[in-house]
Amino acid sequence: MDVHSAPVPPPGCPAHDSGARVPLYGPDFAADPQAYYDHLRSFGPTAPVELAPGVEATLVTDYTAALNLVREPAFRKDARRWRDLHSGRVPADSPVVPLLAYRPNCMFADGAEHERLRRAVTDSMARIDSRRLTRITEQVSAYLIAQVGNRGSADLMADYARQLPLFVFNELFGCPADIGDRVLVGIAGMFDGVDAAESARLLYAAVGELVALKREQPGDDVTSWLMEHEAGLTDDEMVHQLSLLLGAGAEPLRNLIGNTLHRILTRDRGAYQDVRDAVNDTLWKNPPIANFAAHYPAEDRRFAGRQVRAGELMLVGFAAANAGMARTEGHHTGNRASLAWSAGPHACPSQRPATGITVTAVENLLGRLPDVELAVPEPLLTWRPGPFHRALNALPVRFGAVQAMEGPTVPLPPQRTTARVEHSADRHGAGGPGKWSQFLAWLRK
Repeated sequence: MDVHSAPVPPPGCPAHDSGARVPLYGPDFAADPQAYYDHLRSFGPTAPVELAPGVEATLVTDYTAALNLVREPAFRKDARRWRDLHSGRVPADSPVVPLLAYRPNCMFADGAEHERLRRAVTDSMARIDSRRLTRITEQVSAYLIAQVGNRGSADLMADYARQLPLFVFNELFGCPADIGDRVLVGIAGMFDGVDAAESARLLYAAVGELVALKREQPGDDVTSWLMEHEAGLTDDEMVHQLSLLLGAGAEPLRNLIGNTLHRILTRDRGAYQDVRDAVNDTLWKNPPIANFAAHYPAEDRRFAGRQVRAGELMLVGFAAANAGMARTEGHHTGNRASLAWSAGPHACPSQRPATGITVTAVENLLGRLPDVELAVPEPLLTWRPGPFHRALNALPVRFGAVQAMEGPTVPLPPQRTTARVEHSADRHGAGGPGKWSQFLAWLRK
């Protein structure tokens, strides 16, 4: 590309006129990521980026190149290959390390080990009944709306999108109340970066208790299905696969719900035939995970016109690649072509249930609060900084107050315990019954 015709770095970008790597963090990037992606595409199919201070990576911004990266066996997922981390160039306390460092789950596995773990996960997730999933989502949605319905206003991120996935997952995975409360607290702390190490310990300890419980008392849930799978997962493997599914599923799903609601509330609602159409549009134009799918070349090689080194951190720019394809093709051709769920052997195994949860959650909210609208002008909305996600800080809305709703007529399966959450209660401010316990009590009114 002619350097004189290439887009210049966005105002405020530290890479402006310096030749430095383009930062994918901070408020400027969060405010207008597409301006950064436009600039990054001027480098060609790949671009040099910085994920956090001192953390360098190569971002694949071209749609075809991204597909080649995720499908070629020459690029591995095992983060123990990450050269900069193990050479000490990446600070051990960097905020991006917890999401990129190796863990013994299917996301970081290659070859036969990946196939074994992945098959157990996908087979278990495939057993989720869509009607049951819809019923659970409607019940959780009704509960969350009931908490704010008489106020006439809400923050749809804090009050709805952030909480709904965690509640639904707790039920699908068979979490009793006391364990479920700690799972909620642990996941929230990890993604919010609040006492992340302790939050991770809390999550893994809670999931470990769930695994021990299901060994003794299996049920009709994903945890039990994963446990009984022919792959024969050990308890340690169970904990890591479940923590991946619960934690990695919560953040993208809450962002997809929030971004879809944002898209509907900031546009003419007649522009979409139905909510599923709005979800597909969001996956193309504002995907909940903008940059991820870490891969590492197994050896020095050429890729997309440039030399890459063994162990170099390479990420897929889902948002940038989608935008480039949409411009090239004129318009997207549907959800299946979007890279929002990644592709290849490591494509998201939760695409079907995540889409179903999002459609039901958005439909139910719009049905119960038909006059909901933004409470502030769109330019005042802000986005959470970070290189990986695309997520609103808040989505304030107003609506006509509604009467408190009755509980669902079809109860959820009875939980085995309603114990109070005492573990880490003082540390996390979870004294007394937690949110999951309160939800179960509401259902049984």
